Amino acid sequence: MLAIQAENLTRTFGPVTAIDRLNLGVNPGEIFGLVGPDGSGKTTLMRLFSGILRPSSGEARILGHPVTSEAERLKERIGYMAQRFALYGDLTVMENIHFYADLYEVPRKERLPRIDRLLAFSNLAPFQDRLAQNLSGGMKQKLGLACALVHTPEVLLLDEPTNGVDPVSRRDFWRILYDLLQGGVTILISTAYLDEAERCHRVGLMYRGRLLSVGSPREVKDLMRGELWEVRCPQKMKVLEALKRLPGVKGGGIFGDRIHVLFGEGENARGEMERLLKESGNEILSLRQIPPTLEDVFISTVPEDTRS
Repeated sequence: MLAIQAENLTRTFGPVTAIDRLNLGVNPGEIFGLVGPDGSGKTTLMRLFSGILRPSSGEARILGHPVTSEAERLKERIGYMAQRFALYGDLTVMENIHFYADLYEVPRKERLPRIDRLLAFSNLAPFQDRLAQNLSGGMKQKLGLACALVHTPEVLLLDEPTNGVDPVSRRDFWRILYDLLQGGVTILISTAYLDEAERCHRVGLMYRGRLLSVGSPREVKDLMRGELWEVRCPQKMKVLEALKRLPGVKGGGIFGDRIHVLFGEGENARGEMERLLKESGNEILSLRQIPPTLEDVFISTVPEDTRS
């Protein structure tokens, strides 16, 4: 049985189709990452799985149960952490956790041992008397996760939980997620960070309410056909536009101080680029073939004239 499942799931808001006949299956005990730009439908999909929104058509199922008709029954088995998790700034860390324990009707006799484990788990024990509004961004996210876990859910839905969080806190957050996997929790996480998607068992590249491709990070990268080349040069924008006009070029983009250019298989990529840059008087600092990242795959998959 799949832990999370969508069958022709569709959600519209007036004339806008946010989720478009989406099909998805997440296996028990895996981390599945949803990757896509703002407006691709990630948050809407999370809300459909959590029961906050009702689908316009199709069906969402959690642990074999339809979310729409059995939302109350599933409440105890799902943990949901929204992008802006509703912490109460004028309550302490401990008071926030107790508040969510009350919402989920966690029995009093089970509560304190469970909360003690969560505080130790998230390294929040030294801060349990601190007001939530005085926590750092990373600590707020850890508190939000602790609140989502206080009722010991089997499925965890995380909507961009590390957005805007510093790299060290992001690393700590992922350490906690891996620890949860050891307890058999299934995790569906959306993220705007492509490096985080690399940590998932499987990923789905999402755009305009649809999944463009699904598989392990390695499998998704293997879908990219051709040769990917990295160019370092002083005038990135000018050079990129020139390279895009070369025969055989399937796409390209700027990644920090580098240009990535995708050539079709069998093309004389190095020779053509060296010739063009030399003729146009552009200096080449470095030129090498590289393996694709998930970001390269995503950019090559989305039609250029539809990118915002």
